[in-house]
This record gives sequence, structure tokens and C-alpha cells, in this order.
Amino acid sequence: VQLVESGGGLVQPGGSLRLSCAASGFTFSAYTMNWYRQAPGKERDLVAAIRRIDGITTYADAVKGRFTISRDNTKSTLYLQMNSLKVEDTAVYYCYCPRLGSWGQGTQVTVSS
Repeated sequence: VQLVESGGGLVQPGGSLRLSCAASGFTFSAYTMNWYRQAPGKERDLVAAIRRIDGITTYADAVKGRFTISRDNTKSTLYLQMNSLKVEDTAVYYCYCPRLGSWGQGTQVTVSS
């Protein structure tokens, strides 16, 4: 099982980024997938989740209306579109498969002017 995030970087407040998580070693379409984030000195928190069967999504209150989680099962890839970014969104973002207990290595997102 391998999860590889990409797409992080430095962006100004109000900007956008799209994170990707390439999955391999398992049947991606069969699993619910999550995005988590961890800011310096804080716990790792759930940001968004997308169910395997019906694609229903859920979001943390802090990102509702600004972030969108999606998946492309044909490419075994998970996405997180982040709009209207705020300084407090600065964190390392991880994709996670809860059923398998597998984490990616993370990608740094820094929101700063």
C-alpha cells in the first residue's frame, strides 16, 4: 500500500491549491478515503472524507464551503481542492485510508503574505 501526496506549496491568503494523493497497492475504489492536516504543535485533524460507495463527502467545520474532496477511481487518485485559503490552513496535509490504516508522507501547505 502506498499513498503519495503532491501539490502543496506557498500561497497567499485568498489563494487556491489542489492537492493530489496517488494510491497504489490496493483497490482504491473499494475504500473510503480521508484528508487530514497537522499544524505545528497541534494534533492531526480530519479535514474531509469521501465514502467509497456513493461518494458522499463530509468536511470539518473550519473548511466547509472552501475545500472540496473528490476522487478519480480510474486513476486511483484522491484530490483536495482548497480555495479561499487562510493563514490558519497552514499545515502538513496527509491522505489516509482508515480501513487499511495507511498514511501518505504528507505535503506542506503554507499560507502567508
